[in-house]
Amino acid sequence: MQLTGFYPVIATDRLRESHAFYTRLLGFETTFEADWYVSLRRPGTSPYELALLDHTHPTIPEGYRTPARGLLLNFEVEDVDAEWERLVVHGGLRPELALRSEDFGQRHFIVADPNGVLIDVITPIDPVGDFAAQYVSG
Repeated sequence: MQLTGFYPVIATDRLRESHAFYTRLLGFETTFEADWYVSLRRPGTSPYELALLDHTHPTIPEGYRTPARGLLLNFEVEDVDAEWERLVVHGGLRPELALRSEDFGQRHFIVADPNGVLIDVITPIDPVGDFAAQYVSG
């Protein structure tokens, strides 16, 4: 398979609130908007895409029309401490996991979008101990 694109689509019962969350707080821009679907792109040298879809829309097969659950989106950033200050301290988001450094090689925190989708904001750090040997070289 030769991919020409890849992006997650979050099935939601909070389309408007989710749209505001991803544009206002996470820097996405709207590229398409309907009352049942929103396409978003994070501009830059490596643009990232994300879409939001009303979970009741008939484009989703019958039996799968439920809001997203158990989804974790990782956002790697240059300065996770600055994002903690911006999103949690000054932005008022409630941390689901407080800012901390992990031995497996991440400094991160987790917040949730309006659907309960977890947003893991990460800056890679050097792994400690046995975790360093678990990384595949290359």
